[in-house]
Amino acid sequence: MEDTRRIVLLGKTGFGKSYLADTIFGETVFQIGDSPNSETKKCQAKTRSINGRSITLIDTPGFFDTHKNEMELKPEIVRCITKCAPGPHTFLIVLKVDRYTTQEMEVIAKVKEYFSEEALKYAVVVFTYGDQLSPGKKIEAFVRESEGLSDLVRRCGGRCHVIDNKYWNNNQQDGYRSNRFQVTELLKTIEKIVTGNNGGCYTNEVLQEAEREIQEQEMLIRQTSAILSTAEIRETAIDTVFERLSRRWIGITAGVLLTVFLGVGVAAITSYLGPGAVALGVAAVMRK
Repeated sequence: MEDTRRIVLLGKTGFGKSYLADTIFGETVFQIGDSPNSETKKCQAKTRSINGRSITLIDTPGFFDTHKNEMELKPEIVRCITKCAPGPHTFLIVLKVDRYTTQEMEVIAKVKEYFSEEALKYAVVVFTYGDQLSPGKKIEAFVRESEGLSDLVRRCGGRCHVIDNKYWNNNQQDGYRSNRFQVTELLKTIEKIVTGNNGGCYTNEVLQEAEREIQEQEMLIRQTSAILSTAEIRETAIDTVFERLSRRWIGITAGVLLTVFLGVGVAAITSYLGPGAVALGVAAVMRK
């Protein structure tokens, strides 16, 4: 666990999160669809070794979609919390190289609303569909054309990268317009984030509580099953804790869970549970 980089991909449906994940791994691992109905439905986590470093990518459904209902969204937020516990080393906020209409700006507004300043210390903005950049233009110049994008990237420490979903895979004469080059640079940025945060990951009371329960469940599984591998034990424990937390948090809305996950929801959960929540601590309250 300590040697694995946990990376959560967040963004709207259709922005290319699954493709980005596959591009980072250099192989087809996540489901990629051509229509909204075949996009990622559930939070998925896959682990691969890249240049000797174990990396877990957590691909999420569209947490910032405006059309997702409570029944769709809430279970996947809970699933994401358990799969990335005790917390991600990096958030990849996935956007498209495109003309930013009101709808796209609403997504950026949601990102700013849900992310705490602490969580943004671990965030990188990654643009997909890089072929939409004008010839010779780099992503930084594209960002400067939009006040909203500029502000988001600034709040993420100036960190932004770009990949392409169609044309940047093979034999690009322009080194910048190469997915291989861009992934290498992205992985360097992720390592800089980890180093800058003293080797730690983004975490909070809820993520730590989820990890404690997962570890407790792992101990129980080891006592009863000698044939499962370490990875299988971990996955079984995560599934059990996911079901447990889903029942426990039944009265908490998806929006509140998302803000708690991303660090701005202490006030929201206190409002829901009452002023005693602060004294008890968020994690202790969430266990009840």
